[in-house]
Amino acid sequence: MSAGEAPVPAIPAAPARHKSKRRKTRDFLLQALYRRLLSGAEVRELQRDIEMGEYWSQLDHGFYRDTLAGVVQDIEGIEQAMGGALDRPLAEVSPIERAILQIGLFELIHRPDTPLRVIINEAIELAKTFGGTDGHKFVNGVLDRLAQTLRPDELARGGRHGTGI
Repeated sequence: MSAGEAPVPAIPAAPARHKSKRRKTRDFLLQALYRRLLSGAEVRELQRDIEMGEYWSQLDHGFYRDTLAGVVQDIEGIEQAMGGALDRPLAEVSPIERAILQIGLFELIHRPDTPLRVIINEAIELAKTFGGTDGHKFVNGVLDRLAQTLRPDELARGGRHGTGI
């Protein structure tokens, strides 16, 4: 800045919203699965890195370990199921949206105790935070289509997430 110029005011930071342990954990799951898609890192390495990090105490440890291991263990089934709901080849889905869909689909299949509305809303929030401009719409549409076959009873009882496609 040269003499006589006024300093440019800083842009105020957005107020921090409180995130539940599960929401924070999904953030880190997304980062781990994204890293795995790009580098092929092993589950042990991904777990070790997060467990040694400063945020580990803020996360739901069991949920993180079970979901990460479960996604990796069932990746073929998850991606095969995902493929039928996509509007493009799986290879053309961005790694961020792909990892978000892996988490959401794992929960749809393997976590019947987690309500459909929660699974889809959490996936949409991840896509809004980390994904491309309209990534949340894509994620919403794919998970909504998958829920029709994976959770038809819950949908019939009004378990739809409410955001619609």
